[in-house]
Amino acid sequence: MKEEYVKETKLIELTEIEKEEELIFNIIRTKKELECARRNFEFAYTSDLVDYYIYQIKANQSKLDYLIKLAKTKGIFVNSINQAEIQVENRAG
Repeated sequence: MKEEYVKETKLIELTEIEKEEELIFNIIRTKKELECARRNFEFAYTSDLVDYYIYQIKANQSKLDYLIKLAKTKGIFVNSINQAEIQVENRAG
């Protein structure tokens, strides 16, 4: 018997501004994850944890590089990302 997946909800199209905001938030989140992995690496006490955090650092760095490259192609530069990061922290604080 063949089963088929049927998507029940419609995808909502995002505006260009919403896509850019989402990209910025992904960059911010990835930077924080990378920072966290680096801090955890400093306190890793077994070789398994060291390997795990090295993997996380490499993965997050690659993701961040990709997201920043994508942002630059869309005309979003580091200054606007840093400014958005400050605004996000102010909202949360």
